[in-house]
Amino acid sequence: MVVSGGAAQTGHGYSCGILTLSDKGSRGEREDTSGPLLREMVTEAGYQVRAYQILPDQEALIRQTLIQWVDRQGLDLILTTGGTGVSPSDRTPEATRRVIELEVPGIAEAMRAASLAKTIQGVWSRAIAGIRGQSLIINLPGSRKAAGENLAAVLPALEHGLDKLKGSTADCAP
Repeated sequence: MVVSGGAAQTGHGYSCGILTLSDKGSRGEREDTSGPLLREMVTEAGYQVRAYQILPDQEALIRQTLIQWVDRQGLDLILTTGGTGVSPSDRTPEATRRVIELEVPGIAEAMRAASLAKTIQGVWSRAIAGIRGQSLIINLPGSRKAAGENLAAVLPALEHGLDKLKGSTADCAP
């Protein structure tokens, strides 16, 4: 299922896609609660959500969707939710790693630090972030609470990074 979003209310207006990875969610057996939360958060921050999809935890499908959203749709930011743990079907980081050109470890480090400040279970996150072309892809946990906390930890930094990725020559500090 793909749903198009509307125009940004405020801010920079970068485009965004949200990809939920859940076997049960893709079969309609579980409601996606993290995807809608991420949509709300980025919309409030001024992003235009132009793509949303729920897929099963299948590495080839994840890769194919990420490539399409970057190479064909030109989305500036892609947030994945789910598939970042150690369950046998959790393959989101592997799929992401195969499509990105540059890893941005600071984003994943900041998210893990925020998680660890709340729960020791944050050690199990294998989430990564990276760049393909001029798009930033960030893996977030599948639970609504953890996805929101992780995005909140890095969301304030994203506009600056996307500006730089798009070629801004403005100084990083005033």
